[in-house]
Amino acid sequence: MRAAVMQGPGLLALEERNRPEPGPHEVLVRVTSLGICGSDVSFFRHGKLGHSMFRAPVVLGHEPAGEVVACGRAVTRHRPGQRVSVEPGVPCGTCGQCRTGHYNRCADIRFLSDPPYDGAMQEYVVIHEAFAHPVPDSLSDDAAALIEPLSVAVWAGRHGRVGAGDRVLITGAGPIGLLSAQVARALGATEIAVSDVNPARLDTAKRFGATTTFLAADALRASADVAPTVLIECSGSPRALAGALPGTAAGGRVVLVGMGPEEVSLPLGLVQQRELTISGVFRYANTWETGIALASSGRVDLDGLVTDRFSLADAGTALNPDTAVTTSIKTVIDLRD
Repeated sequence: MRAAVMQGPGLLALEERNRPEPGPHEVLVRVTSLGICGSDVSFFRHGKLGHSMFRAPVVLGHEPAGEVVACGRAVTRHRPGQRVSVEPGVPCGTCGQCRTGHYNRCADIRFLSDPPYDGAMQEYVVIHEAFAHPVPDSLSDDAAALIEPLSVAVWAGRHGRVGAGDRVLITGAGPIGLLSAQVARALGATEIAVSDVNPARLDTAKRFGATTTFLAADALRASADVAPTVLIECSGSPRALAGALPGTAAGGRVVLVGMGPEEVSLPLGLVQQRELTISGVFRYANTWETGIALASSGRVDLDGLVTDRFSLADAGTALNPDTAVTTSIKTVIDLRD
């Protein structure tokens, strides 16, 4: 099979590799579409992301969809020909976090593209059958791949306990912010404000559920006007958080999604006086069925997010942030040829 292999920061080579073989409880998936995450771009550019450091060589990509082509001898949930969206993290299943349903916190999780594990920027991947989720024919290959970022938005909505009548402020109109707006709308939020530094992104946000938008420079004034009951921070910018937090309503929930610096300053007096609940978000757990249902019902538009498409041979270009334009939202690698 062909694989796009990262040899070093900014260095990608197309290689021929042996096709993997599924274990007893695994399925072999022929990848048809792969979403490119901002973390892929950052890792490709800098050779590190958070605590994950580059170890040569590595295959990036953790947003795959495809078709099951072979099953391990103990597989009972799938058959060849089944289209699936791949959940990229397979936990140990036995630790305390796994046993209580919080498998995203598992210390021994095997996550695609998180070194030393290869990702899905290749023609085939193997995954445990429980993490290959069937998708209906009404869902496109691209949409099936983007269930992964949608799961982040679903998980953020759950952490924020978004519900009917909530006023939601989302800082950052990247893919996760735009998906969070759609999820908030689906969960019943009546006011959904989105902020960003890019006016073009704000125009896009209006198409994806935002009832009002504003430039990040106006965050302090705008958050005071909105008085959000839920703040979902998707930009990773300390400035965005500092600008939006003062306007958050008493008893509000603050959900930190965007990956920013290791440390930020918080106005503890404000947090205490208003009894704000601040929650971090790390990936997701038990979200795929919800994401597939939202996308297949039309409550969330995933295909509309795709603005750029590249072949596997051009994966290096897809990962280069300098190729992005202001109207770009979501890039996918098309492996259907």
